[in-house]
Amino acid sequence: MTLRELLTVGTDLLKNHGKEDAVTEAELLLCYLLKKDRSYLYAHGRETAEEGLCQAFFDLLQVRTGGMPLQYILGVTEFMGIPLSVDGSVLIPRQDTELLAEEALKELSRTPRLLGHHQVLDLCTGSGALAIAVAKLDRRSRVTATDLSDDALETARRNAVAAGVADSIHFCPGDLFKALEGRGPFDLILSNPPYIATDVIDTLAVEVRDHEPRMALDGGADGLELVRRILEEAPLYMKPGALLLMEIGYDQGEAVRALALGRGDTFSRVRILKDLGGNDRVLRARKIQ
Repeated sequence: MTLRELLTVGTDLLKNHGKEDAVTEAELLLCYLLKKDRSYLYAHGRETAEEGLCQAFFDLLQVRTGGMPLQYILGVTEFMGIPLSVDGSVLIPRQDTELLAEEALKELSRTPRLLGHHQVLDLCTGSGALAIAVAKLDRRSRVTATDLSDDALETARRNAVAAGVADSIHFCPGDLFKALEGRGPFDLILSNPPYIATDVIDTLAVEVRDHEPRMALDGGADGLELVRRILEEAPLYMKPGALLLMEIGYDQGEAVRALALGRGDTFSRVRILKDLGGNDRVLRARKIQ
């Protein structure tokens, strides 16, 4: 069997299991085993695939069709063009979350900082995606990143080293603001907290439900447990005029906006930003001066 024939078999198998991007997935899995890029497959498609390679490829296909996310199998994904290692200890960064990162970078670009650095806090950092993107793409920023999971923080630290921004990020283990060890106040607070209602999690796709860390998904009975906590505690750690950016669920905009406005005279210019699909995605709230 040639590499091209092996790819055809793998693609058909993935298609039969409902994988929409079966061609790309098969190519990536085979490249992972070959330790080559996809251009190699096009140039060497007529080469014979050794028996050991075929068996290893079929083993990976079985893992993938069993529901393991492709990113976990490959051990890597990209966020804002930055390669990140991912495993079962961290949520896989989504493209939707790039909206939050882009808003953060816009805010920082508009905030003059002639002396010192922007002080940024990333709550529930997971893989470190947001913290690393800010530190790498705005070199004036110094980021504090927290997470309750020690395993997630270890993954985030490795990613920060690989991205060349380890010196710009301080990682703090612990529960939200309790992890800060006296740090703050901050110019900008970011968070992609768990926001899925507990009883909804079992209805999610198998890739998410059975493989991504439940701690990073479960937002309590209505999905807003951590959102409420962040809205309540964040102002204590924000400079006057500082900005809070928080990812939320696709249908939570009205409820989250009401919660933010319900904080009395704490926040102004409260907005809900929508993602490319037109869904609620990010809370944007500025602390009153």
